[in-house]
Amino acid sequence: MSVRIDDTDRKILAELQRDASQSLDEIAGQVGSSKTPVWNRIRKLRAAGVIGQQTVVLDAEALGYEACFFVLIRTSEHEAEWQNAFLKALRDRPEVQEAHRLAGDIDYILKVRVKNARAYDAFYQALISEVRVHNVTALLSMEEIKSTTMLPL
Repeated sequence: MSVRIDDTDRKILAELQRDASQSLDEIAGQVGSSKTPVWNRIRKLRAAGVIGQQTVVLDAEALGYEACFFVLIRTSEHEAEWQNAFLKALRDRPEVQEAHRLAGDIDYILKVRVKNARAYDAFYQALISEVRVHNVTALLSMEEIKSTTMLPL
């Protein structure tokens, strides 16, 4: 479904990105509208797939997940059966926060959040026991400088 997004929609989306727990009254006040038109626009944007799952952002370090690794994977396997097994292994692992298939020398990059290096090693051992990979390079993030899910509207 295609939907046209105007300036008011963008303002609503910006407010929802900033804090989705706001009431309709609060959002309406921020965008200069009333509650019913804002609700109708939000419903339209959800139906069109512009607004997806709503969730909360947790503080990983506060919960003990102090290590963030970026995992670069090269594989010589490109058959559908291998790819399906690899994708299933990634989806089954809650440590994998993001996974991307890349163009270039590296086939995949993963963002993996774990408690420590020992937990990363357990993740790594489990992954390579399920699927064959040619080369794995793990890069430990020393400091998170910016992290956002917000799109520039």
